[in-house]
Amino acid sequence: MSIRTSVFAITAAVAAAVVTSSAAFAADLAPAPYVKAPPPIVVPVYNWTGFYIGGNIGYSWGRSSDTSTITNAAGTVLLTTQNSSNLNGVVGGGQIGYNWQVDRSWLLGLEADIQGTGEKGNANFTCPSGPCTPGIFALVPPSIPFTLSQQIDWFGTVRGRAGILATPTILLYGTGGLAYGEVKSTVTAGALSSVSATNTHVGWTAGAGIEGVISGNWTAKLEYLYVDLGKVNGSLAATPTLTQNYSSHITDNVVRAGINYRWGGPVVAKY
Repeated sequence: MSIRTSVFAITAAVAAAVVTSSAAFAADLAPAPYVKAPPPIVVPVYNWTGFYIGGNIGYSWGRSSDTSTITNAAGTVLLTTQNSSNLNGVVGGGQIGYNWQVDRSWLLGLEADIQGTGEKGNANFTCPSGPCTPGIFALVPPSIPFTLSQQIDWFGTVRGRAGILATPTILLYGTGGLAYGEVKSTVTAGALSSVSATNTHVGWTAGAGIEGVISGNWTAKLEYLYVDLGKVNGSLAATPTLTQNYSSHITDNVVRAGINYRWGGPVVAKY
């Protein structure tokens, strides 16, 4: 075989190899078969808007800061005293309200509640012999122990609420508004007598809380309230000749847990 023929044969072989490789490479570049995309992810967003109703129970640490005077039948002041007593006890009741979810992060609301309480306490002092018992006993006139017993029978509030949604289902809020309640006061003068009076008073309240979704439209909350019912004033004739005039500033610290059921906006899907 001549050199010319050999070169031609080699060239033909190389060309055939190149063509074969190009065809294989082109086959590898063919478009992949179509695959359907997965469905979009659905993330639920809770909507707090709507009316709600619920119940609560807790404990309160109340206080009565009292200034009292003992006067005789003529109105002359025989003794002035300042005392305080703790009005502690269990509280429980119900609430109703409405929420407006402003956007994904903020909430405004209005709530009213009514509470029954077991809060009560006593303040004791003694009116010394002489001023309170002049001329009754010839030798040593006795002193007279006085007790001012007070209890908060019930109280209620009407409050605004404003809060931030830490997550779509957890609310942190502040609250404040009107407070009102009934205070029963009883004056006891030793073993001589015991008389009572009831006052309904209006004051203010402020506090804060946290509320979270537990299931569907059910939420649970933990709340603190400071309640100031102002000064409760009264005069009670402890004996035929002695009257106790009291002016008691009634305050309260309430911690309570509650549960609510809400009617209103549904859970909204976010894609």
